Amino acid sequence: MRILFMGTPDFAIPTLSTLLEQSYDIPAVVTAPDKPRGRGREVSFTPVKNFCLKKNIPLLQPGELKDPVFLSAVRNLAPDLIVVVAFRILPRELFTIPSRGSINLHASLLPRYRGAAPINWAIINGETETGVTTFFLQERVDTGSVILQARVRIGPDETAGDLHDKLAEVGAEIVLQSVRLIERGQVQTRMQDDRLASAAPKIFREHCSIDWAKSAREIHNFVRGLSPVPCAWTRHAGKLLRIYRTAVMPGGGGRGPALPGTVIAAGEKDLAVQSADGCISILEIQQEGKKRLSAEEFLRGYELRAGDRFEVPLPGAA
Repeated sequence: MRILFMGTPDFAIPTLSTLLEQSYDIPAVVTAPDKPRGRGREVSFTPVKNFCLKKNIPLLQPGELKDPVFLSAVRNLAPDLIVVVAFRILPRELFTIPSRGSINLHASLLPRYRGAAPINWAIINGETETGVTTFFLQERVDTGSVILQARVRIGPDETAGDLHDKLAEVGAEIVLQSVRLIERGQVQTRMQDDRLASAAPKIFREHCSIDWAKSAREIHNFVRGLSPVPCAWTRHAGKLLRIYRTAVMPGGGGRGPALPGTVIAAGEKDLAVQSADGCISILEIQQEGKKRLSAEEFLRGYELRAGDRFEVPLPGAA
């Protein structure tokens, strides 16, 4: 079967690699255009493009998916199926080209967590289970008929980065199974129940400020749900600090009455902050413009004392 693959980030690579290993005919891969990144504004390639260059796979990098030249190029490739993993929203003019349709891999158990950030929101919301779903594309985003799903447990301290890597591998296998069913004409789909749907919108920097007035468990879930990117942050003495890993202190860890955001301990190894219902221990932290460090390493070079206070954000503050 002839497959046109579409993807951009690292999450897409295990699926593409698996399809290649199974000797599927992939005449080209579609990925996002090159663009300048970072302070130096150097032009960089997407992870999928870097992978394809190493494998000598032809690439298409359209700026506009409705571009007649691009659509013509896709038709000329004559794909039986389009497989989409972490790409963009496809217009009807594109996803209806293949004779056997277009399928997408989504990192949640649809209809739960429809949207751009399902991994982040599942952890932020304290879910203990998520998964992956393959489905046929329709015009409404993430609403198509489900082909297959696989459930994955979320550990109590697992970060979005940890879960991302796990789901990418599980997703690759589910896509392969889905492609085989389509190839054999044995696929059986089921409609999604919109009544069970929940949203997972894109997360921007201004959404990542830690509210120390929340419970320790809520803060812990928030931090790990945003780690390593886009990353939860707070401020101390006007300096922005990114928080990557935390732990809820046993028994709440409280040491007397203190306002949320107050530093309760800042010893050689112990960095604890007051929340609404106890203390949370910061394990990995980064001052803006410097390296990501363990709390122990950070405290050797940053002036922070018990009684100092991290800022509690005002509504809408960034």
